[in-house]
Amino acid sequence: MQEEWNEQLSERPSDKAPCMQTDGADAVGERTVESEDGARAERPAGWGRPVLSFVRRSGRLDARLQRAWDRYAGEYLLDVNAGEGSLDVRPGVTIDGGYVCRTWGNDNPLIVEIGTGQGENIVAAAAAHPDMNFLALEVYDPGVAHTMLLAGKQGLGNLRIAQVNAPELFKVMADGVVAEVWTYFPDPWPKMRHHKRRIVQPALAGEIRRALVPGGLWRIATDIEDYALHVHEVMDAMPGFENVGGLTVSLPTEHVGKGNADEAAGLPHADFVESPRFEGRVLTNFERKGLQAGRVIHDFAYRAV
Repeated sequence: MQEEWNEQLSERPSDKAPCMQTDGADAVGERTVESEDGARAERPAGWGRPVLSFVRRSGRLDARLQRAWDRYAGEYLLDVNAGEGSLDVRPGVTIDGGYVCRTWGNDNPLIVEIGTGQGENIVAAAAAHPDMNFLALEVYDPGVAHTMLLAGKQGLGNLRIAQVNAPELFKVMADGVVAEVWTYFPDPWPKMRHHKRRIVQPALAGEIRRALVPGGLWRIATDIEDYALHVHEVMDAMPGFENVGGLTVSLPTEHVGKGNADEAAGLPHADFVESPRFEGRVLTNFERKGLQAGRVIHDFAYRAV
């Protein structure tokens, strides 16, 4: 399965020019809306009130993580933020082929993981695939520091980290610069009134589709049944994407919220197409706990067409 994945990545068509070291500033991406706390919104300008897919919590770093930050930030953390403590992307930044060449030193396929948490999955993938480039997107300081620690211990040179809001970074990505996007176990925002904050939204899907190479994949996984329904609602009819799953699953056709999830079993159900577990995703502590709690893991693979 892993060899198959490697071959698929290497065979996908690409319009990229050979990797060349270039100088000069890049053009800035689309105009975006800024929320009251300085974080960018998922919705494009003109949609009204911004909606965030996360709530930024201050997390103090313990001594070990602070040492990791001090030691490895210069090597792994991309300088793309608008300022210290900001999750905005700095004006003038574009993630294109030239940027990849300057940053990673090659034009290998670029894989982006949205919400890397403690970094277990993306660090394992980077260690297993030195011929690929990896970009970890994470907003919380402890997760960023832990990812640096894991990567630094192994001396990985093919991994970088961006501490910015993912929808904003994708807005400044060039067309066809990314081979795959991974979003594993995103915040479920279980309350009904918070479902609009879920990271999988049409606006982000459109930006990801543009950034993917032809045939590139957006891989998603969740252990929340209601989130699985949400993914189907957003992605199955999304222009430019094809659901390439091969499994049939039954899901409720109505949403439930926090406190009434047990009602889902009595709701009308329908069949949906999902994917087998992606073997390139390591079994993290988070996923293991979900399995131990009896949750079903839902995997998705959507191909850019």
